[in-house]
Amino acid sequence: MSKPLSFSLIIIALIIGMGLGFTLTPEYAAMKVAAVSMDLGPADRFLDQRFINGLISHHLTAIDMSRQALDKSHREDIRTLSEKIIKDDEEAVKKLYQLKLDWYKDGRQVSQFTRINLGDNDGKFDLRFINALVTHHDEGIETSMDVRTKSNRTEVLNLADSAIINLTASKDQLLSWRQDWYGF
Repeated sequence: MSKPLSFSLIIIALIIGMGLGFTLTPEYAAMKVAAVSMDLGPADRFLDQRFINGLISHHLTAIDMSRQALDKSHREDIRTLSEKIIKDDEEAVKKLYQLKLDWYKDGRQVSQFTRINLGDNDGKFDLRFINALVTHHDEGIETSMDVRTKSNRTEVLNLADSAIINLTASKDQLLSWRQDWYGF
């Protein structure tokens, strides 16, 4: 094989490889390209309320993705993680609504959250779930780090610290599975 042909094939392989993750999960690509993060806005008297609403929305997205995984994944690890996310996040949402009510007398429900269609169980479902959840965790970590620089409320700072620790650990597990199961 000639050097120019070899070089061309390598370049083509790199381009295809870089686009593979985006092709497998179009929503994942849109999230990465847009560098999605929840904009908390200024450090004003409504910051903590916006953070709580954002956390509720964040949890609702994770619950929605996890329900898809329970319906479509056959991997026990994914199913167990999904059950845990649903249980933990539903409980967290209840506590966050109570904080909103206690602190702001705000009983409004959060109805807006990102719905990510992870597609059919076509052999790549688990990869799409992992990719979407890693991106979702990155968003949560970023937002929690942001609120740490703006809020003065101890409870909010503790929520942010807990989110950073838990999301980082979960992300590490997801990346480990992706490496073990898919080789990247």
